[in-house]
Amino acid sequence: MKILIFLLIFKKLYLLFLQKNTQKIMNNDLDLFRSIAEELFEAEKLEPVLKPMEPLALFSKLDISLNQEGVDEETFAKLLRDLVLSTPRTASRKFFNQLFGGRNSKSTLGELLAVLLNNSMYTYKVGGPMIGVEKELIHRSNELLNYPAEADGTLAPGGSMTNLMAMLMARDKAQDSARTEGMRGQLCLYTSAESHYSVPKNAAFIGVGRNQLRYVKADAQGRMDPTDLRFQIKKDIKEGKQPFLVIGTAGTTVMGAFDPFEDLALIAKEFNLWFHIDGAYCGSAIFSERYNHLLQGAAASDSFSYNAHKMLGTPLSCSLILVKDKRFLYESFANDADYLYQTDGDDYNLGKTSLQCGRRNDALKFWTLWKSVGTKGLGEIVDWQFDLANHALKYVQGNPDYTVYSYPNSIGVCFNYKDIPANVLCNQLYQSGELMIGYGQFDGDEFVRLVTVNAGNTFADIDVFFQELEQFAEANLVNS
Repeated sequence: MKILIFLLIFKKLYLLFLQKNTQKIMNNDLDLFRSIAEELFEAEKLEPVLKPMEPLALFSKLDISLNQEGVDEETFAKLLRDLVLSTPRTASRKFFNQLFGGRNSKSTLGELLAVLLNNSMYTYKVGGPMIGVEKELIHRSNELLNYPAEADGTLAPGGSMTNLMAMLMARDKAQDSARTEGMRGQLCLYTSAESHYSVPKNAAFIGVGRNQLRYVKADAQGRMDPTDLRFQIKKDIKEGKQPFLVIGTAGTTVMGAFDPFEDLALIAKEFNLWFHIDGAYCGSAIFSERYNHLLQGAAASDSFSYNAHKMLGTPLSCSLILVKDKRFLYESFANDADYLYQTDGDDYNLGKTSLQCGRRNDALKFWTLWKSVGTKGLGEIVDWQFDLANHALKYVQGNPDYTVYSYPNSIGVCFNYKDIPANVLCNQLYQSGELMIGYGQFDGDEFVRLVTVNAGNTFADIDVFFQELEQFAEANLVNS
């Protein structure tokens, strides 16, 4: 009996030791995280753009190899610092290359806590209050869009995935037997020639086929032409095909254009087609009282998506898809699994409306931002990005050295400087570690594309951008 009591006490003490040791290791790692983060913040100030590391030199300059044995703590810390400080600085004030950028402290805090909690969002049993957090994000977003009470939605890893989900629901609505028997006939879908590249990929994924995607003409500002849309739909019907989906875009990738949603919605309703709006880039304009008019008619859509990791500055990735009638989410994505869905009903078991099973908590980081600044604050973030774009547009329009290709009401400003090829200018700025900016094409022209998606920037940062671009071009490219 004494031996048994001794063993029980020993076991309890040993488990307590392990727990304290685990906490100590975690605290040490958190200290390392903070140390590296502080080094990164300082490095971003001193060197906001890194000279790129050539891919072929990557493994020789950084020890990223994985071996049979681990490394000691000191070596590990140094390697991790080297890796972080050698990575492109997408949060700096000189990063204009993609449709995301900057860093928001409240949403970053939410992201870090989500990692620590490590919940999966498929059931209430393992997600708990975080399920409510996601449902609140969806509910309030639907209200902003003026969707009805029966609307719902979910979160997904990115805009390509939300487009895929919308396309699947549209397919299943058009042919409800597609889920069980496969498709019949030829389904056709329609989107702007300026729409996102995920649309043709997804057409292949859902079994419709890339060749059944119809690209509708765009006008001089990059907006879909309703007349051409109606013409193509009628042509396909006459040829015995089955149109089923129209995809509009809120913020085309290059020009940042908003399609004429009211006209597109009327056409979709006329032919009984699903109408999806891909707002991954600029759908966040729903938060702005000044710019939500750009989404006029969006309430007539069947589904709508936007990326909080773009205009709202939430860490990658955080994409929402909203659906006017939640039954389509269940019909396309629900599948019973007794080993998984054991408590709390369908409304709080989010795996029933998701393309994924195991799914990280991408809701908390958006909730911490939204909760901290309110809906009004999110609108101000959106407004400021348009203000930055208007400031940049005014500058290039007033300077004869620039050729301007863009229009108002876009957070993308497209231009060329002194007829220097855009690809040459952008690539050399990147190679020199001066600025990170990309280029695009529209209507036969190629140009520099300045994206003012980093709400942490100021007018002064935009002025510095143009100053450095011009100085670099004069020193290295003009008359060369």
